[in-house]
Parts: sequence; C-alpha cells; structure tokens
Amino acid sequence: QVQLVESEGGVVQTGESLRLSCVASGRTFSDFAMGWFRQAPGKEREFVAGISRRSRNTSYGDSVKGRFTISKDNAKSTVYLLMNSLAPEDTAVYYCAARIAAWGVSTMISEYNYWGQGTQVTVSS
Repeated sequence: QVQLVESEGGVVQTGESLRLSCVASGRTFSDFAMGWFRQAPGKEREFVAGISRRSRNTSYGDSVKGRFTISKDNAKSTVYLLMNSLAPEDTAVYYCAARIAAWGVSTMISEYNYWGQGTQVTVSS
C-alpha cells in the first residue's frame, strides 16, 4: 500500500517562503515521478510542479515558474516543494502525487496513481 504524507502547511505573509515535503512509503520511491498540485476554494485542482524519477526533468505551472522549485530525494523517499515570493493567490490545499513512470513529467491529474491527503497553505496580504 503506497502512502504519501505531506508536511503541515501553514499561514505565511505575502513575500515569504515555505517548503512543503511529502514522504512516500510502500514502494521503491525511485519508481515514481512526482508532482505537486493545488486546489483553491471554488476552483479546479491545478498542476503546480512535477519531477521525473531521477530528477532529470522538471516542469512548472505558469503561475509558479521562477518562484517554486521541486526536488526529489530518492534516498529519503521525499519530494519537496520550495515556494518563494508567496502571494495570496497561492492560497490553496496542496497535494503531492506519485506516478509510476519510466520517464518524463506529467501535468495531468489523471496520470498520477497515488495522492496525499493535502495540506493547507494560506498566504495573507
């Protein structure tokens, strides 16, 4: 049984930084490409960032490019999302997701096999 457990989010001020982590268990972590998604109230879940199995490729949503960084530590079975220059529009529940994939990064929700429970990030102005 694969489980993904995200770290606690929190409340931060505009312009501050926050790092989320997500620990996986139940399967060899290097089998997975990983992704972060988010869902704000009243909006659809959207792709934030993704990383390939061996971290050779990354991809970011347009709204976070240049501000967020995804990284993956296979030895620790953990994926991170470093969020800089946070803004109120980044307020959402953030989800990590795992995709069993030989290569590449996917931005599509339907291609991810496992999901974390989500963690709330609130950015106050």
